[in-house]
Amino acid sequence: MNALTPWIWASGVVQLGIVLAAMWVPRVMNWRELLAPLHRFMRRLLWVYAAFVMAVNLWFAAVSLAFASTLASGGPLARTICGFIALYWLARLGVQVFVFDARPWIRSRLVLVGYHGLAAAFTFLSVVYSIAAVWPQEVVR
Repeated sequence: MNALTPWIWASGVVQLGIVLAAMWVPRVMNWRELLAPLHRFMRRLLWVYAAFVMAVNLWFAAVSLAFASTLASGGPLARTICGFIALYWLARLGVQVFVFDARPWIRSRLVLVGYHGLAAAFTFLSVVYSIAAVWPQEVVR
């Protein structure tokens, strides 16, 4: 077994955790009240975007759990998929650090821990999939 396989499998578990945590976002951020002033179309658009992002994250988790050894194989398709997933999570980390100002939403220690936990998860995922995309053969031995 490739040494990357358990790391990719663990990444699938982390991504599944992100999907489960994302289910709390509308409640924690009070989307019902926050989005109420928006036009009905815009409210629905935001919900659809959120659903699509969650679906992509769930797909990444499912593929990683079901095909961890294939993704760790170093084949061209596996490296391409891992490279895309790595860029996705790296971009998400960049958005969290440089775009979002979460201070108004961090009202409890639990939310603060969750916020930093997400940053750690995004970093972990970026590193694991980057290694699988760029250096898979070097980890095999």
